[in-house]
Amino acid sequence: MADDGQRTGPGTLAITTLTSVTLLFLLAPVVIIVILSFSGAEFLRFPPPSLSLRWYERFLGAVAWRRAILVSTEVASLTTLLATGLGLLASLALVRGRFRGKGALYAFVLSPMIVPTVITAIALYFFFSRLRATGSVVAMALGHTVLALPVVVIIIVATLQGFDLRLEQAALSLGASRMTALRRITLPLILPGIFSAALFAFLTSFDELLIALFLSGSEIQTLTVRIWNSLLLEVDPTIAAVSAFLIGLTSLVLGASALARRRGEAPEG
Repeated sequence: MADDGQRTGPGTLAITTLTSVTLLFLLAPVVIIVILSFSGAEFLRFPPPSLSLRWYERFLGAVAWRRAILVSTEVASLTTLLATGLGLLASLALVRGRFRGKGALYAFVLSPMIVPTVITAIALYFFFSRLRATGSVVAMALGHTVLALPVVVIIIVATLQGFDLRLEQAALSLGASRMTALRRITLPLILPGIFSAALFAFLTSFDELLIALFLSGSEIQTLTVRIWNSLLLEVDPTIAAVSAFLIGLTSLVLGASALARRRGEAPEG
């Protein structure tokens, strides 16, 4: 019998076992990559014969890898600004607005999550190639905004739907304008959701490959494109160190998002 007084039957044990096996299956590649990143061998070998930081030194010491990190950060930062700003305006319209076709508009905003990314990447390539804008940070950021916008809208819409509208109505009844009520009441209260949406927009851009692969140039490459090109030429443990870096960044962003949401849901006082 469990600690909460409920009986532990064969069904509960089977579900627990299946869940544990599934989690182990999902975590095993991550753990293996992290271990390989500390390998002292000359090639990818598991288990590693010795431990070393040589591949992290090669990763962080190479100018090309550092340049790729900088480009990815620039693209992801610009994507975050664009996707969060547009997503906030779209979410306010979808939640507060009363107009015909709102459901169709919501479906259109979410369509990049349904359309295969390679189709979106090809379309963006032909669009920016006509403008001769491929190989620029702005082009890649605009392309990533297309993918990040649905994620931002989903998070902010959910946050707005959980917002107590009576607080804003009370401000309006006391003489505040709609813009003042939005700026001083609504936005501060939904700020954790906006922050979480911005983090996911940053992560979506930083980890994206296909659009960056189509829109990057020979001199301007994101970290994911650099990884792809490196895998085509050779496979050495440096790739494991880069992958471990991305895993750490993803974990950090997800942890910050969870912390922001928890603080936003915590009762005041």
